[in-house]
Amino acid sequence: MPIEHRYADTDACARHLVDGLGPHLRVAAPLGLGKPHVLLNALYRLVAADPACSMRLYTALSLTRPQPAPGLERRFLGPFLERHFGADAVDPQYALDQARDALPANVEVHEFYLQSGALLRSASAQRSYISQNYTHVARDLAQQDINLLVQLVARREGPDGVHYSLSCNPDLTLDLLRQVQQSGRPRPLCVAVVHPELPYLGGDAEVAEAYFDVELRPATSPPLFALPRAPVGVAEYALGLHASALVKDGGCLQIGIGALSDALVKALLLRQHDNIQWRRALVALDPAGATHALAARLGGLAPFGAGLYGASEMVMDGFMHLQRGGILKRRSWDDLALERAAAEGRLDPATPGGHYLRGAFFLGSRELYAWLDATEAADSDAIDMCAVSNVNQLYGDHQPLAALQRRGARFFNTCMMATLLGAAVSDTLEEGAVVSGVGGQYNFVAMAHELADGRSVLLLRATRESRGGIESNIRWNYGQTTIPRHLRDIVVTEYGVADLRGKSDGECVEAMLSIADARFLDALCAQAKAHGKLAADFVVPQAWRRHRPEHLHEALAPFRHKGLLPAFPFGSDFTAVEQRLLPALAWLKSCSGNWRGRWRLLGAMVRPGDAADGEGEALARMGLDAPRRLADHLQRRLLQAALRRQP
Repeated sequence: MPIEHRYADTDACARHLVDGLGPHLRVAAPLGLGKPHVLLNALYRLVAADPACSMRLYTALSLTRPQPAPGLERRFLGPFLERHFGADAVDPQYALDQARDALPANVEVHEFYLQSGALLRSASAQRSYISQNYTHVARDLAQQDINLLVQLVARREGPDGVHYSLSCNPDLTLDLLRQVQQSGRPRPLCVAVVHPELPYLGGDAEVAEAYFDVELRPATSPPLFALPRAPVGVAEYALGLHASALVKDGGCLQIGIGALSDALVKALLLRQHDNIQWRRALVALDPAGATHALAARLGGLAPFGAGLYGASEMVMDGFMHLQRGGILKRRSWDDLALERAAAEGRLDPATPGGHYLRGAFFLGSRELYAWLDATEAADSDAIDMCAVSNVNQLYGDHQPLAALQRRGARFFNTCMMATLLGAAVSDTLEEGAVVSGVGGQYNFVAMAHELADGRSVLLLRATRESRGGIESNIRWNYGQTTIPRHLRDIVVTEYGVADLRGKSDGECVEAMLSIADARFLDALCAQAKAHGKLAADFVVPQAWRRHRPEHLHEALAPFRHKGLLPAFPFGSDFTAVEQRLLPALAWLKSCSGNWRGRWRLLGAMVRPGDAADGEGEALARMGLDAPRRLADHLQRRLLQAALRRQP
């Protein structure tokens, strides 16, 4: 049946929904990109203005633009944010209010995954957070009597009428409505909010007009949220190089987002297109051959011939770069006979089509969105966006096929900390404050253990900066755990690879020590010995004493000078001047965290030295070329000290 209610005016659509559904809204909205901010804001305003109404919103990853602090941060980010996101960008107002604990009493927001670190100080967000595996969200949500589902969609008209694509978010919508139907509960009212820039993807993501009850097609739409591309440092590159040797040709790949994933993707491209230099870089990092030995057993050192198949909850820019680089190309079919024939080398992949990338949601740069659109137009079979239950788990009718499609799987995820006994901390701090969420990480770790040749690989920076200085991310123990130690598998830091699967506790401790920062080895050893998990006569090998940042810089310096490991491996959203400012501002931030850093900063201000190259441009970009107020003069002096401190 055609949709009865179509709107071009957002406020009119919101009023229709409130009038039709009654005063108490129980709303489901997709995570990330698929949230219709403008409609949600209109509903939020209506409810907030009427104490007799209420709204309970279930969602995840409410994307907001960064809110820069006054001073140098605002001077830098203000112009960049307006340029990158657009002056007409729209944030979800409930998320801004929740971040400052200012939600009205008649509004609740429950998320199962938070924008990383954004809501650590929001008491309401911390209380309302729901800890769930991604694959359990639809099951649990179906019990909440949802009466309204709103989703950003792409729209297409053809000879057979109007169709919609769930595009960026078929992940939970498909599973939720299926669960609601199976439970016998009333189907929520479903609203399609059309966005003209959203890529139209077919397959499972495409639904008929009757799937929705209301269409909202505004005359204008805010730009799609696009993630800025972040810089990649030496530690990230070292980590990515180690990890790239674990990937098996002809296998399956899952990756997340962020600098660690970008480093892994860049390393895979180096392995493919400049194999000699890639090998040399790996030897420089791994002179003892530990990673090489694991590569021979689990991964490979040669370029990819058969290529990789992508099966990842999140489709992000890295998959685009791998496809363009000729790595993401192994096709798969939702037909067990075809898949078996392909696995046995009896099938010509060019004959029956098939897809090389399966995902549940996508989020990334505008370049990614354009690539998805162009790929769908040129090769409609290539990308399959589908329900999260078809990506993040093996269970169900599709298990034999899913396991075969994921042969040789390497599931890469990041974590914040890990223990010497192999547990991982990825979402919550020791006192219980939630940084992000479990998401699909547990799903992929568990899946790796169920697959005959699958492996879970957790990527971890060995250290982090804190207000007290440098801390180890490898701990003896921690008060919160995302991945329990009985599911320990592979952990990678910038100092190497620890293969923990099937190891005893003592062996696990030694393996984790072998990839720790040398500055913390003695303390970690002492703790493990005190608890009886490390032999009393164990002596730290001398080679591990070299696990320090300065040795990483020394090892990778030749490859950085050749331009093989650029700060922005896939281009930058920052101008050349802004890229010069970034390390200076990062240095200022690190100095402000503890008294030693503040002393260094004071010394740099007292003896600033000669002007740095491009200093005038940098000061002008920050609006400090002609300071007037005392505060402006102080900010100028701070920035000059930081610019002149850069190597």
